[in-house]
Amino acid sequence: MGYVLRVRLASFFVGAATASGVALYILHKDYKVAHEAISKQVKGLYESMDGRVSALEKLKEVEARDPVEVAE
Repeated sequence: MGYVLRVRLASFFVGAATASGVALYILHKDYKVAHEAISKQVKGLYESMDGRVSALEKLKEVEARDPVEVAE
């Protein structure tokens, strides 16, 4: 009976270790996919904001030049 119990315990722990390894691999893969998706979203927001800031800076430059041209 002792031998059978040892074999069953060994099988259980091998299965638990395998399941843990598979679960860690799946979690790591899920983390990478989520990180990539968030990075794409942030990059899109950054590019959008950068475009808006550039447009506002150009508008400010045009407004700054207009009074000088009118005064001439």
